[in-house]
Amino acid sequence: MLRLKSGEKAHVRVTVNGKVRTGEAEGRTLLCDFLRHQLNLYGTHVGCEHGICGACTVLMDDRPTRACMTFAVQADGADIKTIEGLAPGGTLSPLQEAFSRHGALQCGFCTAGILISATCFLKETPRPSERQVREMLSGHLCRCTGYHGIVQAILEVANNDK
Repeated sequence: MLRLKSGEKAHVRVTVNGKVRTGEAEGRTLLCDFLRHQLNLYGTHVGCEHGICGACTVLMDDRPTRACMTFAVQADGADIKTIEGLAPGGTLSPLQEAFSRHGALQCGFCTAGILISATCFLKETPRPSERQVREMLSGHLCRCTGYHGIVQAILEVANNDK
């Protein structure tokens, strides 16, 4: 177990969106803060800071992870995918395009976390029912859309997947 004295920093090495990145973090530094302030990846939003809203969701070793509930030092050596990694080269993923078509985003604050979770969900459940999509979304809070467009976008991508 890593033990740091107050104010002491640890070297953190992660692979983010396919690139090895390094930085320094105190033991109390949250992964979301490390991504935003050390690595300048601002797509991971910080909402509730209690793991409830889902805005900070990233994939860590291919599993949805609340970056506000994970310390940066816990991620040392991990493979992380953030919202910036869903559109390599600036080309939107089919899911991102469907979100746009269905008006599945308004203010956009929750969108990054939902897209990350939905991407993982569709890999695990390629032909979900509406109920399964809504159940997956129950771990995310969106105050703007009422979820209808989000559900429709996810179902469209699932139904178009061959």
